[in-house]
Amino acid sequence: MAQDLIILMKSEIISNSEEETAAVAKKVATLLPRPAVVLLEGDLGAGKTVFSRNLAQSLGVEGTVSSPTFNIVQEYDIEEGSLYHMDLYRLSGDDEAVAFGIDDYLSQKTAICLIEWPSRLEWLLDGIETYRVEMQHMSEFQRKIVLSDNLRDLN
Repeated sequence: MAQDLIILMKSEIISNSEEETAAVAKKVATLLPRPAVVLLEGDLGAGKTVFSRNLAQSLGVEGTVSSPTFNIVQEYDIEEGSLYHMDLYRLSGDDEAVAFGIDDYLSQKTAICLIEWPSRLEWLLDGIETYRVEMQHMSEFQRKIVLSDNLRDLN
């Protein structure tokens, strides 16, 4: 429980294991309003999948939570709405993003949109309040997780 309080007070967290990354994701899940757009940034191997899976499970998603790399978006029913988990890594451009309906997902009033590789479409996020989670690979087991100020101050 004391670790949860530290997470709320600091915007930079050092995770030493998948379990610690999972704990951060679970705490973030409890802080998110509806609607919310969460931008998840980090290189390959930074822990985005671990974070995403645990955030989704904390929001009530049952079963397997997989990366939407090839589907672009995975939709999950959660209490009081939907979770849209998007991976923009393979998008070839703006036209493809509009074609799959990203603006429709972003406009859902009861949804949480979790977006990996958001830098590919930053223009689309103009005027939308976002919650940013940046993950950096420090060593084999250690990750640095940086939460945006508006996320760490939610309570």
